[in-house]
Amino acid sequence: MTSLHDPLTLPCGQVLPNRLMKSALSEVLGSKRHAPTAELERLYATWSNGGYGLIVTGNVMVDRTQIGEPGNVVIEDERDLDGLSRWAKTTQDSGTPIWMQINHPGRQANLASLRTQPVAPSAVALKVPGASKPRELTGTEIEDIIERFATTAAVAETAGFNGVQVHGAHGYLVAQFLSPLANLRDDEWGGDPERRMRFVLEVVRRIRSRVSPGFAVGIKLNSADFQRGGFTEEESRDVVAALSQEGLDLIEVSGGSYEAPAMMGSAARSTREREAYFLEYARAVRDVAGGVPLAVTGGNRTRTAMDAALASGDTDMIGLGRPTCTTPDSANVILGAEDSRIEAHSVGYRRTGLLAKAIDLKAVNGAVELAWHEDQLHRLGRGKKPDLGRGKLRTTAALIKRSGRGALSKKRS
Repeated sequence: MTSLHDPLTLPCGQVLPNRLMKSALSEVLGSKRHAPTAELERLYATWSNGGYGLIVTGNVMVDRTQIGEPGNVVIEDERDLDGLSRWAKTTQDSGTPIWMQINHPGRQANLASLRTQPVAPSAVALKVPGASKPRELTGTEIEDIIERFATTAAVAETAGFNGVQVHGAHGYLVAQFLSPLANLRDDEWGGDPERRMRFVLEVVRRIRSRVSPGFAVGIKLNSADFQRGGFTEEESRDVVAALSQEGLDLIEVSGGSYEAPAMMGSAARSTREREAYFLEYARAVRDVAGGVPLAVTGGNRTRTAMDAALASGDTDMIGLGRPTCTTPDSANVILGAEDSRIEAHSVGYRRTGLLAKAIDLKAVNGAVELAWHEDQLHRLGRGKKPDLGRGKLRTTAALIKRSGRGALSKKRS
């Protein structure tokens, strides 16, 4: 029976020391010019002692004119190679592989940080307050973005990272191409499920052609959009089947977007007392994934449930997200005892009274909760311990200062 302690050999030959993964979290600790910083290195050095079998970075953007948040690191070339190499080395000194999550925000670009209009498969705005209508990409621009993904991956390998993870979930550009609600095209990039999946397939193919055989290539993929008329589990299953033929090393299962944030546990089906939100979906695609390992992130809290998930054969890796912001050594905690548990923390405004009538507190609370965890990452980056007593007002003020008032309408991850 598979154990959390067991190593995992990936199709590329890379060996992960155990089955616990620190999943991607948006750190927004890049410099004003979108380069890695000493704070980012310090944060990852802290996680390097946490006992994880794999550490995945937060959003690294492929285009500095289209970023998800202020503070995102951007890689378009080798201008920041020294800093990137120091970042990669932070975890490898302890024997933990580190993968870079690479991404393009599409219509979810941060408006406060843009000098240009957001771009997307089609000119369809997000259904959130304050969203800007994006400009539809041309065929030439689509090809350029595919090449940008490949260039970023190649630079990551040169810098010493062990792999990349394409962010194909949570409503970012790859997920927008897959969604019939966001992709209204009727050319080679849209019109039916087969053409809508072409973009993600071309991204993976281009990356694999530019990196060495031993460099890992993974993807984070939505199980569904959890929206009427959106990307369905059946369509996602077909995408998994197609991706399984493209030399991938790991598929991480997630779901949702800013419009329907299932990654926060609000819409996803769950098992084992709200643990492992997407385990049921992983079970449904296990057969079409072929030899590509699966990872499930979202809601994992107890050693008992994680052991059961691995024993079922439905997943090969367990992803840990928000708990690692306040318990940086979450993997060591889980691996240390059979009855171990890691805690998640929640902060937000009461959804009753006059304030609830005036604004959408569900959206605000989602943004505030993620900002609270982001603040904890910033403390770790400064060499401080997490502040579990940090309140919602202080968190809200810091969020507005960082990302503008529009951040309160989004649920970032």
